[in-house]
Amino acid sequence: MTPDITTSTATATLKNDRFIRALLREPVDCTPIWIMRQAGRYLPEYKATRAKAGSFMDLCRSAELACEVTLQPLERFDLDAAILFSDILTIPDAMGLGLTFSAGEGPVFANPLRDRRSIEQLPLPDPEGELRYVMDAVSTIRGALNGRVPLIGFSGSPWTLATYMVEGGSTKEFAHIKGLMYSDPASAHLLLDKLSTAVTDYLNAQVRRGAQALMIFDTWGGVLSPDKYREFSLAYMNKIVSGLIREHEGQRIPVILFTKGGGAWAPEIAASGADGVGLDWTVDIGAVRQQVGGKVALQGNLDPSVLYAPEAVIEQEVARVLSSYGQGSGHVFNLGHGIHQHVNPDNVKVLVDAVHRLSRPYHQS
Repeated sequence: MTPDITTSTATATLKNDRFIRALLREPVDCTPIWIMRQAGRYLPEYKATRAKAGSFMDLCRSAELACEVTLQPLERFDLDAAILFSDILTIPDAMGLGLTFSAGEGPVFANPLRDRRSIEQLPLPDPEGELRYVMDAVSTIRGALNGRVPLIGFSGSPWTLATYMVEGGSTKEFAHIKGLMYSDPASAHLLLDKLSTAVTDYLNAQVRRGAQALMIFDTWGGVLSPDKYREFSLAYMNKIVSGLIREHEGQRIPVILFTKGGGAWAPEIAASGADGVGLDWTVDIGAVRQQVGGKVALQGNLDPSVLYAPEAVIEQEVARVLSSYGQGSGHVFNLGHGIHQHVNPDNVKVLVDAVHRLSRPYHQS
């Protein structure tokens, strides 16, 4: 659906530019919505395409199949943005750590980083070399969208990538990465500095290939104490933001930072130079809006588990988040984290339609 407002020159190639406008805090006709992991296992058509691909990474490495699954949720729902189908661990994989995905266990690295020498020997991947398949997917998806909605490119944050690379996979205790951080902070900083360079190069390459907005997922920043978060996570995201392409082909490229569990640091994240701050469901979006004082747009922040509820409850919770944010632009509606794989797709349609319908009064002058 095309917004009922004049399209700005910054987004002239887009038929629906609500998402970009909201991130730039420009007027919109209603609150835009997209959903983290909107192309995923809750959709039967996604599961069919993944089965055709043979494995998750084979799906990521096929530009045509990655494009197919990226577009699937847009065919079902009136979403205001598409997000590149890929994985946050593509950079560590390209650095030679031997990534595999085990059923029921998630990602596993054959060669985790456990000493300074292995960190020193880490190569910086070429986005148009080892990661060419991601760039080809960006170009393919951008072409297939044909201006329908903006395309979001993304990466994991240096801290989050380092967590997987040092732990060797998923973890609940963070023993190895936190052990490195406390016992050998110089080596931890060396790794994070390398990753910040790799992420900056990777995201800029996505912009050159057609990404129209960028998002950095700091999934594990929230496990850090405040001082360590600033030193080992936020400082490196700040470095990335300062090195990103912010305008391309006459269009502003907005950047969103999302730290899961990082609501307490929202004012500091807002000072990073990013255009938007993602919030999980553990904070009140209205309270954060007051704290950041209109400096950035806010993205979020419905609890993903609401999508297990009846239609009336979903609409009630949508209304609550919209009311908390209040009048005016600068809000991108989203879940507070990725959609769960067992959610009924019909409930996602209820969510998307409710956001558009219920938000219109908040955008009337």
